[in-house]
Amino acid sequence: MQRFCYALCSIVVLTFLLSTLRAEDAKPEAKAIELYNGKDLTGWGYQTGETFDGKADSDDKRFSAKEGMVVVNAATEANKGIRQLWTTRKFPGDFVLKLEFRAAVNADSGLFLRKPQLQVRDYLVAGPYKKLTKYKAQDWNEIIVVVKGNVAHCTCNGEVLEDALKLPETGGIGLEADRGQVEYRNIRLTESK
Repeated sequence: MQRFCYALCSIVVLTFLLSTLRAEDAKPEAKAIELYNGKDLTGWGYQTGETFDGKADSDDKRFSAKEGMVVVNAATEANKGIRQLWTTRKFPGDFVLKLEFRAAVNADSGLFLRKPQLQVRDYLVAGPYKKLTKYKAQDWNEIIVVVKGNVAHCTCNGEVLEDALKLPETGGIGLEADRGQVEYRNIRLTESK
């Protein structure tokens, strides 16, 4: 009986020590910055100076905050032309940007990374990435952008869109309104240490 108690105590102590070591080895995951608050366009604006803090719509109605999404609205006769909505915050250094998007048939939008544009579209119809096999037409897709040393590696549902997109040292994150409706949600950025 004494041997059994000794063995049981040894197992308990060993288990405790191993769990403590694992907890010390684990590094806390960096906190993601939610670029869209889920309710309005706070933190976003046009490069001409207009900001939309506390507003559900941009002044020209090309961008709207609806049901947890930033919606790029199709152009009307009153607001036609390409528009760009940018974060008011700049992001120097390395980071990981994740977002989900859903594009209407033949819709054309874009994701600006400090300045260069990554096409965000109904890819299989509008291109340029017509050979994607994991893209879900008119459904939610995930874009992940990993920026290291001013070079971005961009994927859609795990498939490479751009392997080495060159970026300037700093800048904001932008969305383009060109053609049709595109919805964005869960726009989050994690800065690398």
